[in-house]
Amino acid sequence: MSTVSIRYMIDDVPAALKFYTTHLGFAVDMDARPAFASVSRDGVRLLLSGKTSSGRRPMPDGREPVPGGWNRIHIQVEDLAAEVERLRGVGLKFRNDIITGPGGSQIVFDDPSGNPVELFQPTEKR
Repeated sequence: MSTVSIRYMIDDVPAALKFYTTHLGFAVDMDARPAFASVSRDGVRLLLSGKTSSGRRPMPDGREPVPGGWNRIHIQVEDLAAEVERLRGVGLKFRNDIITGPGGSQIVFDDPSGNPVELFQPTEKR
């Protein structure tokens, strides 16, 4: 069992499953399409909750969990520029360009349901 699980609300579980396994190196842990799937990578388990999953049931006040927003999974990479080029080459669209801060460089793109994913390359320690 992984130590961290993140739940994403997904519009299309088969599309999300293909996206995370094909483009981001996740492995399938559970495939209960079309309602739900879970994938994992490096100790992180991503729960992909489709419209008919228990994770998408309305709250008591009527609000419904939906995809999107700005909370996101954060995937560390060794060569951010190369990863961006690879993913642009297969048609992924990014929310921004690479930005750099004191801890490293990052960029954000969306999964097929509009959930953000961040790629991050840490600053080399000197």
